[in-house]
Amino acid sequence: MLLAVTEFSVKKGRIDMTTLQTVFLVVQLIACLTLVCVIILQSGKNSGLSALTGSKSDSYLLKNKQKSRDARLALATKWVAGIFVILTIALNLI
Repeated sequence: MLLAVTEFSVKKGRIDMTTLQTVFLVVQLIACLTLVCVIILQSGKNSGLSALTGSKSDSYLLKNKQKSRDARLALATKWVAGIFVILTIALNLI
């Protein structure tokens, strides 16, 4: 399969559609798995039961670090989701 992905079968200057579909499908699978991992790595919006008891285990510096990490993960989620949607539409049009 790797050989089919890396080597396009060109016939009269055109790329074979099954090869193109295979390439898009592999890239879509990678985008799907990446999207799942990025979503799982994000922290929740609420802090659970610790908010009810008033206990705070986070320091100011740790909280800012967590926000920047969540901001990067949120941005990555948007980009990977966009790529996934574009690939899905492209696969349906081919």
